Amino acid sequence: MNVPITIIKATGLSLIIFWTIAITEDFSLDMIPLVLLSVIPISICCSLTICLTIAPFFWSKKGKRNLETVYNSYFPFYAIALFGLCVFSTIESNFNTYGIAFNTSAFFTALKTWSWLAEPKKIK
Repeated sequence: MNVPITIIKATGLSLIIFWTIAITEDFSLDMIPLVLLSVIPISICCSLTICLTIAPFFWSKKGKRNLETVYNSYFPFYAIALFGLCVFSTIESNFNTYGIAFNTSAFFTALKTWSWLAEPKKIK
């Protein structure tokens, strides 16, 4: 389990998902600086989410077998709760394009982060 590398991967995935959806609304060349600047808040959101809501499940257990046990035990409940929160937030945003983009990127990034953290370390 490598949390810093996972945060970098999650930031990249979230950035791609968010801007792919956000660009469907309207795209202009003036948005390119926003894409670059959005890396900062997206990385902060990803790191807080990973360190406060996902990684503590894995920090409590060590070893390959325990990583799989944690993943199989807690991931389904986390996914259900996250889906409910994202759907509620999307409805509350009145299906605003940026609200949909944020919630979609948060949902899929968090789900993928679980699988990244559950992978055992590769021995070189």
